[in-house]
Amino acid sequence: DFRPICSAVDKLDKESWEDVKKEMVEMKGLDESVADKIGALVQRKGQFDLLEELDKSDLGTNKSAAAGIADMKLLLEYCQLFGCLDHVSFDLSLARGLDYYTGTIYEAVLTSEEVGSVAGGGRYDNLVGMFANKGRSVPCVGVSIGIERLFSIMERKLKENRTSSIQVLVASGQKGMLRERMKLLNMLWGS
Repeated sequence: DFRPICSAVDKLDKESWEDVKKEMVEMKGLDESVADKIGALVQRKGQFDLLEELDKSDLGTNKSAAAGIADMKLLLEYCQLFGCLDHVSFDLSLARGLDYYTGTIYEAVLTSEEVGSVAGGGRYDNLVGMFANKGRSVPCVGVSIGIERLFSIMERKLKENRTSSIQVLVASGQKGMLRERMKLLNMLWGS
């Protein structure tokens, strides 16, 4: 079953692969060879290099997987345009909510703080559709933010915060300018 295996994989940020594999095989009844194949994937992190490798592997021949790889490449391209790519990692062990998420899922961690994740979410089109008219797909993206964790960090760093009274709206009256607007935003944020 998909859900119990995902719940085991999601523990990789706290437990060793050996412990997670043992849970999948001994407690959840997964064949050991299948667990080994899962392990070869979920212990990987990277960026464009990892996506290229996955795209050229057997995984890239799967239509659904290829679409996911293409979506991740686009996300990383946008992160590159915003100048934040060095803060982003594609982590194949992130498995929380895979039974209801329908696209990219994400988690935010502060590497300078030992508080765990401070935000997480993803795309979940079918979840809301369960409560709508039959057959209706409702595109959704959601995020939850660990307000208490963030406030405790902000209180400690309050003196370091810089504020600005300048507000800028970056807009375009024509199509095809998304990347240029993203570059301009990044330039303004950096000044």
